[in-house]
Amino acid sequence: MREVISTPNAPAAIGPYSQAIRANGFLFISGQIPVNPANQQLVEGGVAAQTEQVLHNLEAILKEAGSSLDKVVRTGVFLKDMGEFSAMNDVYERFFPQNAPARSTVEVARLPKDVRVEIDAIALVE
Repeated sequence: MREVISTPNAPAAIGPYSQAIRANGFLFISGQIPVNPANQQLVEGGVAAQTEQVLHNLEAILKEAGSSLDKVVRTGVFLKDMGEFSAMNDVYERFFPQNAPARSTVEVARLPKDVRVEIDAIALVE
C-alpha cells in the first residue's frame, strides 16, 4: 500500500513530487528546504537557522504521518558548503540527541532556491 502524506505545516511541494510517501511501514520524506510554511518564504540567516527550519519541516511531516524524529532511520544532508558542516551538525544534534539515524552528508553545487541546506529522511511508521 502506498499513501501520499501532506501537511500545511510544512512547505508545499514546488514540483511534481509529494512531501512524503508512506509504504510498508516506512515513511519516505522528500528533501526539505528552509521554507517557513506559514508564509512560504525562505528563512533568512546562515546554515544554522536554515537547518533548524528544515528539521522543523521534517518534524511536521513526521507528525502528520503518525511518526516522530525518534523513528527516523536515515537522513541525507545536502550542504552548499561543507565548511558549514559543524554549524549544521550542532543544530542537527539538538534534534537527534540520542540514537541518531544513519546519515550521509554531501556538498552539492547548488540547491533549490539557492538555500544552504536540504535534508531528506526515511522513518518508521505504524
